[in-house]
Amino acid sequence: MTISAELPVQDPTPTNDRGYALAVYGLYALGFFTVITTIIGLIIAHVKSTTASEMWRSHFQFQIRTFWIGLLYFIIGFALLYFFIGAFVILWWTIWTLVRIIKGAILLHDQRPIAAPTSWLFG
Repeated sequence: MTISAELPVQDPTPTNDRGYALAVYGLYALGFFTVITTIIGLIIAHVKSTTASEMWRSHFQFQIRTFWIGLLYFIIGFALLYFFIGAFVILWWTIWTLVRIIKGAILLHDQRPIAAPTSWLFG
């Protein structure tokens, strides 16, 4: 007589995508003081964007886009510093980045996705 008991199938270990997204927002905020934290945040966002659920993926896409568009604004602003207009572009970049970080963190806290993570202005 054999007794066979099937082991219950366990779900894979749940991921903490919300925590990763929050960490990336924090790393981006620290990036104003240490640039390396922004790059670390970008790497985390890229890695997690492929495996995250749809809601958290919107935050990672938003963060990736924030980095690349922000880098473009910063480069343009830096290049235009000679003509004095670059200071205004860098001021715009600073405000734009802070708004996106704060908006994303608030939506993350409320456990809501980013409505349009690929928009250019404020998403």
